Amino acid sequence: MTQKVVIMGAAGKDFHVFNTVYRGNAQARVVAFTATQIPGIDGRRYPASLAGDSYPDGIPIVEEERLAALIRDEGVDHVVFAYSDVSWDYIAARRALVEAAGATFETAPIEETMIPSSRPVIAVCAVRTGCGKSQTTRKVMEILQQQGLRVVAVRHPMPYGDLAAQAVQRFATLEDLQLHHCTIEEMEEYEPHIQAGSVVYAGVDYEAILRQAEEEADVILWDGGNNDLPFFKPDLHITIVDPHRPGHELSYYPGSQNLERADVVLFNKMDTAPEAGIQEVEASVQAHNPHATVIYADSPVATEHPELVRGRRVLVVEDGPTLTHGGMTFGAGVVAARALGCTLVDPRPWTTGTIRDTFAKYPGIGELLPAMGYSEGQIADLEATIAATDCEAVIIGTPIDLGRLIRIDKPHTRVSYSLQERSGPKLESVIKAALGL
Repeated sequence: MTQKVVIMGAAGKDFHVFNTVYRGNAQARVVAFTATQIPGIDGRRYPASLAGDSYPDGIPIVEEERLAALIRDEGVDHVVFAYSDVSWDYIAARRALVEAAGATFETAPIEETMIPSSRPVIAVCAVRTGCGKSQTTRKVMEILQQQGLRVVAVRHPMPYGDLAAQAVQRFATLEDLQLHHCTIEEMEEYEPHIQAGSVVYAGVDYEAILRQAEEEADVILWDGGNNDLPFFKPDLHITIVDPHRPGHELSYYPGSQNLERADVVLFNKMDTAPEAGIQEVEASVQAHNPHATVIYADSPVATEHPELVRGRRVLVVEDGPTLTHGGMTFGAGVVAARALGCTLVDPRPWTTGTIRDTFAKYPGIGELLPAMGYSEGQIADLEATIAATDCEAVIIGTPIDLGRLIRIDKPHTRVSYSLQERSGPKLESVIKAALGL
């Protein structure tokens, strides 16, 4: 009998699980994807052009709140959990709901979803959103380029628009970001690679993406999203841990699996981390992956125009996903504000529209503004919130220059951060050894 399956997701790993495990699988039929975390991704269909001949009408994407009813109404046999950066307690609650509704439950397969490459693959992953993948990935890219290698970065999916048109996306210039109608969240991840002179791929069909990327790369650099596992089988698996959030390296899915599978465990933000946090994470690494190479690094922050914000009442805008499902209560912008003697202004009295909704859904954000921009309407709400907030200046702690995308009618400056190795083997030597250089 054909097994009826639902894949729980957030417009990313769920599609990849379908493509690698269920597309063309005569023993199973996926009746729906469920969607959460990202606003506005339900109500669409996974298109027939990507789903294959067995799905001439595509596959519906429904809100996760309908899961129990969906299981009962469709006679669903099995549910696969396929999104990231949630606690194992959260997983347990979803398992209980699914089993009470009459279906079996599993988290996404690992080995079956890692596509082998004909090129060496270096994967940069993390145990939580906001650990510092961006600066680590940039550092790895720099090391590879200094070896004269052609490097292509492949980014974890963020297909929030036309899925068929987004099957394979290639970004080589900033104009490409506009061509593909990228959200703020997408630009934050793609733009730094482009500015470093690298090509970035992303999309929906990662088998097709990998084969195209292999044509122009000596090395594939997997740039992971949230705390998800790599979609390609890595030759070197780097996992970043955060001593600011000790214990999370074990209690969050699938970040704990990244820790267990890592060849290299990189402690980031050592320059601001508490000693007790460092020791707790070190104990976790020793207990769960004692053979990993351990590297310690700082994340120094640089402010472009400190004179515009020093000592002033400032609104700090940080990376959206880091504050929302990442659960961080500060980022580079806050670090810079503290160093410059600024007073943080709480934006919540002035939020509007979808930004107000974001604070309602994630009340732990506190007195920071997440740079949410999943749609034109949300970008407009972000701009309106910044304009309305009673502050003297704005500090932008996002990976891209928000001032290029929205009008900010107050003095504002960007904050950037980099990776500075502190102790342990050098990343360069580890990478060379992995590639046989």
